[in-house]
Amino acid sequence: MNNIKDRILGASGSLTGGLSFLGSYQVCHNACLALVAFLTFLGFTVAGMPLLFLTKVAVPFWIAAVLLLMIMLALKYKKIIHISDKVILLNSGLIIAGVPFQQAQQLNYLFWIAGGVLVIFSVGWYIYDKFKKK
Repeated sequence: MNNIKDRILGASGSLTGGLSFLGSYQVCHNACLALVAFLTFLGFTVAGMPLLFLTKVAVPFWIAAVLLLMIMLALKYKKIIHISDKVILLNSGLIIAGVPFQQAQQLNYLFWIAGGVLVIFSVGWYIYDKFKKK
């Protein structure tokens, strides 16, 4: 039963970390372009950006992702649940890279670099552990 709870909490943490990227305009813009290309492939013509409404909810989604990450950290360090440090590091990197605030746009590249380094380190750590066990 504990294993199922751990998997559910880990999956929800990964999902919130992944959704934090919606705050980054470039990623959201690329998702819109992919949707437009897919709809064009199906024969539909789309004018404008079909996912533009997501920019209005980017800040609340990002804040929810940060709050859920803090809850996960608190539960982990109180030893209520077991979550991999690699997953927490990956989610933290995604959340840092997806900071959606207009006031922080001048520092956007720093957030992308810091978050990207954390994500790359987390993935590298995961791969290293997989090869080390063999």
